[in-house]
Amino acid sequence: MSNGQDQNQSISMPSLGDVNRIYFIGIGGIGMSALARYFHSKGVAVSGYDKTETPLTQVLVQEGIPVHYTDDAGLAPKDADLVVYTPAVPQEQTELVYYRTHGYPVVKRSDVLGAITGTAFNICIAGTHGKTTTTTMVAHLLRHSGHGSNAFLGGISANYDTNFWSNPNNVCVVEADEYDRSFLKLNPDIAVITSMDADHLDIYGNEASMQDAFVGFGNKVKHGGLLLTKFGLKRTREIAASRKWTYSLGNDAADVYATDIRIGEGGYTFNVVLPGETINNLALNIGGMHNVENAIAAVAVAHALEIDADRIKAALAAFRGVHRRFEYIIPPQPKEAGGYVYPVLIDDYAHHPTELTALLKSAASLFPQRKLTVIFQPHLYSRTKDFANEFAVSLALAEHIILLPIYPAREVPIEGVSSEMILDKIDRSNKQVLDKKALLDWAAHYAGTMDKEFGEVIITAGAGDIDALVQPLKEIFSKA
Repeated sequence: MSNGQDQNQSISMPSLGDVNRIYFIGIGGIGMSALARYFHSKGVAVSGYDKTETPLTQVLVQEGIPVHYTDDAGLAPKDADLVVYTPAVPQEQTELVYYRTHGYPVVKRSDVLGAITGTAFNICIAGTHGKTTTTTMVAHLLRHSGHGSNAFLGGISANYDTNFWSNPNNVCVVEADEYDRSFLKLNPDIAVITSMDADHLDIYGNEASMQDAFVGFGNKVKHGGLLLTKFGLKRTREIAASRKWTYSLGNDAADVYATDIRIGEGGYTFNVVLPGETINNLALNIGGMHNVENAIAAVAVAHALEIDADRIKAALAAFRGVHRRFEYIIPPQPKEAGGYVYPVLIDDYAHHPTELTALLKSAASLFPQRKLTVIFQPHLYSRTKDFANEFAVSLALAEHIILLPIYPAREVPIEGVSSEMILDKIDRSNKQVLDKKALLDWAAHYAGTMDKEFGEVIITAGAGDIDALVQPLKEIFSKA
């Protein structure tokens, strides 16, 4: 049994229409908070627990959703009609054990999301990377164009500063999470698969087993629906969807692809060739060539929904990105009159070697004359152990590498596994491991030594709590 599977669940989930009070264990998770906001918008009494206070939980409290941070069954509401937990929560968590042993209906987040979307037209975006930005792009295109959808996102939209919104149109745009096979509980009308790189091997055991799950997800597409996959992905031929399109950044063997990509300072202009139509001069005003590829997939979905090309163009040009996805914390700025070039500070959620490679290559292509420094916090001991060599190769794309200690999340330490395991393999001399305090001390010193003629790019990356350092770093480098 995987560590995320249900245990001792004695009562099935009630009809969601009968739920008046709902409790979330792990409410600060990005997917959990979207569900909490959904029920709150429906007038359901929502409350929750998380182990630490974060900016997201603070906003939930401001929105009227009580959250506490002590694992204590005495604080857990006894009148809950439904208890929802995330697989990231340990099975021995006190409140989870209390609810199970006292006969409450206790279900995973994926069960609830499956029930919510049961009668909707669903657009579900999956992939080991790329899914959050692509999902947010699709939801934004539908919202901005007037088509409308209910959006359940795995990141905070920079346009709307939320990971959930509702609409009377019975269409759901859902980030389909492969962790713990959650996405197999969805029933897509349109499914997108952006990538199937090995990940979550603590759950799947090996890459083939993980790919089996993606094939299963693709086979969930409803009759007459559309499967859109990145061109060249392994095993997509095994998926039995009757209508399939492929997309690519620039390979014209795909059904959907870009042409004439032009790079500007911080963004791109390009054309997209689609079945039966070409949309010219699309503008994407966020960084990352991988985001151009994500935009191609989002445009293909909008085209499949028969949204007008001019509305697609206007919506994409207005897209401001996703917090922590190639997010400009200090954006590119015009050269000062005295010749000073401000640094660019980028924050990104990248926590897999493929994501890091895409992030660093994109930054280098956008800012070819600037020195590149990456500050990376490895996420999970198991992932560090599985991909130490690949992380080292990816990080070597930067001139200067700083590693923080591993963020453990749900894991206990593994003997011999640390950030130094990656550091020793990086083929660069300018590299070091620093704790958070030492990092801020380094930044205060480094800010005075940065290249003022061409400017520099500094990237913070990782899926842990490195985001808490972003504002302090912004203050330090902005005053440089």
